[in-house]
Amino acid sequence: MSILLFILGVAIMVVAVGVSIGLHEVGHLVPAKLFGVRVPQYMIGFGKTLWSFKRGDTEYGFKAIPLGGYISMIGMYPPARNKGNVGATDAPALRRSSTGMFQQLADEARSAAAEQLQPGDENRLFYKLPVYKRIIIMFGGPFMNLLIGVFMIGLVTVGFGAPAQTSTVAEVYQCVVPLGQEAQRDPAVNNGCKTSDAPGPAYAAGLRPGDTITSFDGKPVGTTEWLGLTQAIRERAGESVPLTYERDGVAHSTTITPFKTERPVLDAEGRAVMNADGTPATVAVGFIGMGSQISNIPQPVSDVLPAVGKQIQGVAGVVLDLPARVVAVGQAAFSDAPRDPNGPISVVGVGRIAGEISAMDQIGVSDKAASLISLIGGLNIALFVFNLIPLLPLDGGHILGALFEAVRRAFAKLFRRPDPGPVDIARMLPLTYVVATGMLVMGAVLIYADIVKPVNIFG
Repeated sequence: MSILLFILGVAIMVVAVGVSIGLHEVGHLVPAKLFGVRVPQYMIGFGKTLWSFKRGDTEYGFKAIPLGGYISMIGMYPPARNKGNVGATDAPALRRSSTGMFQQLADEARSAAAEQLQPGDENRLFYKLPVYKRIIIMFGGPFMNLLIGVFMIGLVTVGFGAPAQTSTVAEVYQCVVPLGQEAQRDPAVNNGCKTSDAPGPAYAAGLRPGDTITSFDGKPVGTTEWLGLTQAIRERAGESVPLTYERDGVAHSTTITPFKTERPVLDAEGRAVMNADGTPATVAVGFIGMGSQISNIPQPVSDVLPAVGKQIQGVAGVVLDLPARVVAVGQAAFSDAPRDPNGPISVVGVGRIAGEISAMDQIGVSDKAASLISLIGGLNIALFVFNLIPLLPLDGGHILGALFEAVRRAFAKLFRRPDPGPVDIARMLPLTYVVATGMLVMGAVLIYADIVKPVNIFG
């Protein structure tokens, strides 16, 4: 059964990746057609065409290698500004045509593009569009991934809820173990307590796992106000304080005296603060010896965009250091070095994680669904950020080229110089090939690492 569930999880992620890629290309296709550009092909995958059909000017289909997708648009490369070249304009020659390798690559690209031209295409060329329309077309793909990511993360955040500490007690300690001695105690022996230990205030006050704290010192405690309750307890060391709680729907009241002890300093999100030397910072505070139950709490719609923003920030941090991180992944794959769980992974790694989530017996169907939806949302956020890298052949490279053209033309107009014309991205083909090769190499390294040393996020 676990194997079948694993396969189901992988299959769900394969479909999700395919749909995400397909909708990314729709994000390019729709504005391109709205702006009148002829689009000969809309394809999912690369290589040999497996199946296709034609509607209007466009052939839609699937190719053999499902590692991406593309749409082809007429007029991606502007014509050379030299008479006699393929697609030459009437503009004066700026310099004589070169026979160098780079010039040959550009000429071959223009020749291939010219072969697609048909009568009536003169006003349906991509490069002839205003800059803002070209930016809309190229940004449409990543924007579609952003919309998918926002929807998926919103569905999890508002519908399923986000993990949060609640006012329900998960565990109660019978004694107060001095800080630093927790690892030395065996919980199977007298619950990890020694006769010299102070009794646990929560246990002594009658609290047990499953109880829900409703008020502390006369102030109500909400379902998700565990951190506020913790802070109030820390401030009342040595004082006898009234406390109310519910057990099986019945209200109870008691008094509790927080024990003064050394505890870790916590930040606003409840995480331990570290000293400069890497040791946990401590402070003498009140402590009652109980832990919180973690539950999925539906969050307001207003929390969705901040959650998306955090994911974008996290992915951007990885992308900015991507080459070094991929090198680290490669070193881990070919050695005994541990792999960074927060490092980049390939679609193979994403599929494996989805399979593991589906096959886990420790979590319910609802939590599995929430985890898979969250994973799909994170994947689309990663696609959004990655495709905006300002390098060709990525969408961000085309956007940068259009912006550069706008700036160049603005300066020419300001200084009353001749219009420099569209930016010739065909001249950037050598760099494009270098970037594409680098992406293929990094993808191969990540796929290999995800097979031989996958990321372990479940401990």
